[in-house]
Amino acid sequence: MIFPTHLLKFSKKILCRMASTSQKSLLISQPEFAWLRELGLKEDNAGVFSGTWEASGAVTQAINPSTNKAIANVKLGTSADYEVAVKNSVEAYHTWKFIPAPKRGEIVRQIGDELRLKRDHLGRLISLEMGKILAEGIGEVQEYIDICDYATGLSRMFEGKVLPSERPGHVLLEAWNPLGCVGIISAFNFPMAVYGWNNAIALICGDSMVWKPSPSTNLCGIAIQKVIETVLQRNSLPPALCTLVCGGTDVGVAMSKDDRLPLVSFTGSTQVGLKVAAEVQARFGRPLLELGGNNAVVVAEDADLNMVIPSVVFGSVGTAGQRCTTSRRVFVHDSIYEEVLRRLTSAYAQVPARLGDPLDKQTLYGPMHSQIGVDSYLKTLEEAQQQGGKIVYGGKVIPREGNYVEPTIITELPHDAAVVLKETFAPILFVLRYRDIEEAIEWNNEVQQGLSSSLFTQNLGTMFKWLGPGGSDCGIVNVNTSTSGAEIGGAFGGNKHTGGGRESGSDSWKQYMRRSTCTINYSKDMPLAQGLKFDF
Repeated sequence: MIFPTHLLKFSKKILCRMASTSQKSLLISQPEFAWLRELGLKEDNAGVFSGTWEASGAVTQAINPSTNKAIANVKLGTSADYEVAVKNSVEAYHTWKFIPAPKRGEIVRQIGDELRLKRDHLGRLISLEMGKILAEGIGEVQEYIDICDYATGLSRMFEGKVLPSERPGHVLLEAWNPLGCVGIISAFNFPMAVYGWNNAIALICGDSMVWKPSPSTNLCGIAIQKVIETVLQRNSLPPALCTLVCGGTDVGVAMSKDDRLPLVSFTGSTQVGLKVAAEVQARFGRPLLELGGNNAVVVAEDADLNMVIPSVVFGSVGTAGQRCTTSRRVFVHDSIYEEVLRRLTSAYAQVPARLGDPLDKQTLYGPMHSQIGVDSYLKTLEEAQQQGGKIVYGGKVIPREGNYVEPTIITELPHDAAVVLKETFAPILFVLRYRDIEEAIEWNNEVQQGLSSSLFTQNLGTMFKWLGPGGSDCGIVNVNTSTSGAEIGGAFGGNKHTGGGRESGSDSWKQYMRRSTCTINYSKDMPLAQGLKFDF
């Protein structure tokens, strides 16, 4: 498998930042970060859990993106460590699959309760290591808790089917059974919740799992693994039911190629997702992909602007533009374009006053996660200007420690400019004019990705056109709300280059199970389907 060069460089940069900082200089050693120890973290952390905490790879450092200071050390896993983790997790699966689903749901309920006890500290860890503001960090942990609650109920409600047979004395049943040991590769921007979607649903389905967190959010992975370990130990269950391997590209490649993992869930870039899918499908496994999104908001001429402005600002500025559902394009009806742009620019101008340390409750806007994000931001600004774009707000790196950039609004580009059609994982918003709803829908659909979209209107005809067969082609199609902020009850995912995967609610559970159609003959005769005669 060949991964994109910039991601390989990022992985090497993460892995090669050796633990040169003295332990006294680590943030975890400082009194104001003593709460990290309540999550089971320490100065030196093993990044592999295969039933026990042992790792044999290089030592790297977890970094705080708001200061670029080291938080703690993490010893990474090797290919040999991964092999042990998978072997033990497959063994655990053969115990877990025979436990009744409602009993499995009880374990997931306990995981949710354990998360509740540590919710605020786990949220602080997300803010510290990923960089999102504290409200979003705690909200992410709450999302994990919510999916545990959802999965607990679901464990008693798996729906099979009883189907009519054309043959007398026969019945058709549809049965669902556990799939096996599944692989989960998660991204930096949601270092706990995305794993939570997979973890809670896969567990009630009867699966075990191997998790590779993003190499830049290893501490988040370790802290969650310790929560799950506590629950499994308390219930005398195989500890390797849920395993963890912190590592680089080699671990991800091994997971993609591993026949013992019938499903690999990957969250990340479209470029890497395509490589993962090819490897998994080459061995007839199931890839579950949650990839990029170049998400648009359409503002109709009758839209309530008091709803539009806060929704667009949250969608574009929240998480510093690093959500897969971030609003990146706004199509505004020509009749209200100037008013919307004026109000958006005014709202953006209020953001810098709330910029700061993500752990400060007053902060509304935090840093980019890494220097790679900052570089991508600057490159896109340059491309936009070269293609005729005008920066009407922002456009600069903020001169302070950490990875801070200004949220940016760009206008005067055509809808099909190359820079507009390209997803940039940064707080850059393109604001464009349109004439009629058909044109706006066409522009919404012209990008490669198909994750999230939103229309603001008071007109029922316009709304149902947007929701219908000629409307938005995204997996998430909203009306009068943001492109960001999906609830756990619905299936989350997108179409086209977003990958087609669905996680979290609705019938997403079916991906973690195998389906069987069962024909049962309860008569004394042997009629064949389609009236076929085969007498001898």
